[in-house]
Amino acid sequence: MKSTLKSDDVEEWLDLKIVRPLGYLWTLFFYKLNVHPNTVTVLSMIIGGASGFFLSKRADTTEGIIYNIIGILLIMWANLYDSTDGQLARLTGKKTRLGRILDGAAGDIWFISIYVGLVVRLFPQTIPFTHIQWGWWAFLLMATSGFLCHSRQCNLADYYRQAHLFFLKGEANSELDNYNQQKALYQQAKWRDDPIWKFFLFTYVRYTKVQESQTPEFQKFMAAVRQAYPTQLPQTLRDDFRAHSLPLIKYVNMLSFNTRAIVLYVSCLIDMPYLYPLFEIVVLMSMFFYMRSAHEKFCKQLRQNVEARKY
Repeated sequence: MKSTLKSDDVEEWLDLKIVRPLGYLWTLFFYKLNVHPNTVTVLSMIIGGASGFFLSKRADTTEGIIYNIIGILLIMWANLYDSTDGQLARLTGKKTRLGRILDGAAGDIWFISIYVGLVVRLFPQTIPFTHIQWGWWAFLLMATSGFLCHSRQCNLADYYRQAHLFFLKGEANSELDNYNQQKALYQQAKWRDDPIWKFFLFTYVRYTKVQESQTPEFQKFMAAVRQAYPTQLPQTLRDDFRAHSLPLIKYVNMLSFNTRAIVLYVSCLIDMPYLYPLFEIVVLMSMFFYMRSAHEKFCKQLRQNVEARKY
């Protein structure tokens, strides 16, 4: 199982103890059936996408609680498959750019379904401590949480994870893609030849552009690194980056899945689903800004070291 993991550096305790071992059992199952990792990713999209229907039900009756438990189990199942597809890709060597794009899209599909379900759930209810119906306020709350907070958090967390792996294990073991490369691939692809691939590239180009726009100091640092060390990075530079990046990985993990999922589960089961988007907007966005600020600060320092040829 160890060989199917990205790195102990970026693995969360809950993943290492529960999710990865269970995902590995699924990995062996799909490996014996010769199932492609991308197929597993699509299955996770379908399973996770179905959760929104079950979470749209209030948990104020026994039937409603059962529906919510089913929705939670579906998300857990989808998350297992999200672990499985990566482990299967590393085990079989079937790592593809499409797989990378699909993997990023899977979580988006789960949570779009969940946000829609929560809007449906809250719409006829009244806002706590008021006589005002949630109505379109529920839509505004979920849209703010999903599009302005959740997407930015996961986008940047994924980028910092890949940056950490780039300096820890090298380019071949990282998926640190850049906007210009993805844009060139998009321009080369033709709608008439493969419209699905063209569409996926379109979304991925936007994804990488947002990542780079949020990390100006990291972009300057990487430009300095490529200019100073075009063929091989000094080990001292790799070690220095890891030493600064590692303390921030806990925030990367909290902004990825497990922390938000646990809050989602609890808030739905106690029938206060509005607590989940509020947690994203207030708590997770605070982590987001702190993580980005700290990362940008040490990247500026490392860039100055690179430019001064200290490595």
